[in-house]
Amino acid sequence: MPLGSRIGIVLLLAGLWPAAMQAQPREMALVTGSSTVFPFSRAVAEAVGRAAGGERVQVASTGTVHGFAQFCRGAGLGAPDVQDASRRITAGEFTLCLRNGVNEIMEIPIGFDGIVVAHRRGLPSPDFSLRQLWLGVARQVPQGGRMVANPFFNWRQISPALPDWPIRVIGPPPSSGTRDSFVELVMAASCAAAAEIRALPDAAERARACTALREDGAWIDAGEDDQVTIRRIVEGADGVLGIFGFSFLEAAQDRIEGAAIEGVDDTPETIAEGRYPLSRPLYLYVKRPNLDRVPALRDFLLEYASERALGREGYLARLGLVPPSATRLRMIQDTVRDRIIMLRRPG
Repeated sequence: MPLGSRIGIVLLLAGLWPAAMQAQPREMALVTGSSTVFPFSRAVAEAVGRAAGGERVQVASTGTVHGFAQFCRGAGLGAPDVQDASRRITAGEFTLCLRNGVNEIMEIPIGFDGIVVAHRRGLPSPDFSLRQLWLGVARQVPQGGRMVANPFFNWRQISPALPDWPIRVIGPPPSSGTRDSFVELVMAASCAAAAEIRALPDAAERARACTALREDGAWIDAGEDDQVTIRRIVEGADGVLGIFGFSFLEAAQDRIEGAAIEGVDDTPETIAEGRYPLSRPLYLYVKRPNLDRVPALRDFLLEYASERALGREGYLARLGLVPPSATRLRMIQDTVRDRIIMLRRPG
């Protein structure tokens, strides 16, 4: 790929490409967003490149939140064509897209992932309830009929059934869709059941209390590179936990393993069936008009929706994606073939 083209793509993803250049056609399809989806999109991009005899798709790992900000920046060729997402687009993000003229969006659920709570292999593997995880990482917890600063610094303080480990959790940063999903599935769900939270009169105050993570060193924001988190788990003290997507656990299972959640282990089967409590779908969001403007984008979507990529025996499953059922795969292929767009604002 010519140096000038690479510089242009970097500037575009940073939002710095001049308007005159953004109006020009481009050969390269641009994908941004989730670090969890990144390995899958990169593998598809590499397959497209091999078939074409050269790089056709540029994939960047920026995090779901930042990715949507880039994707929704505009409808032309001066913004990414595809947004990888580890959660569904929010109503606010959808509104931002519409405000900026991005009003023909294809939503493609590509499969499933689980959020894992991983520790170094060889240690006793805990079984966390959602409430125990919340009590471990929340900034405020209920005690004595009111919300107080989190007093717990060892998991055994929360339950005698948990290991005698200091509470030290390396988790996804605010830019990550994995963090959004963790807050929704663990924090908000557990917090809402607390009488002390229900007693708070202000809805905004309840929301803040239910979503705020610790800032005293027990919770550590990682970057978007989950491989760094894995190294910190392996090289850190006993009991350091990391929170990230299942595919990264699969790729490093010789060094780390996941804790059970509510008595359910993280496996492809429990994630696909929804029995694992931290299961979630993964998505692609695509600007339909760009399919006619960027030929490489069509090739990228067709490859993504193929049996060889997304099927049960496909290469994405070997990378750790929990693939869709045969029926869901046919629906994905219909969406790609017919270029079906979202018709309803997400709830």
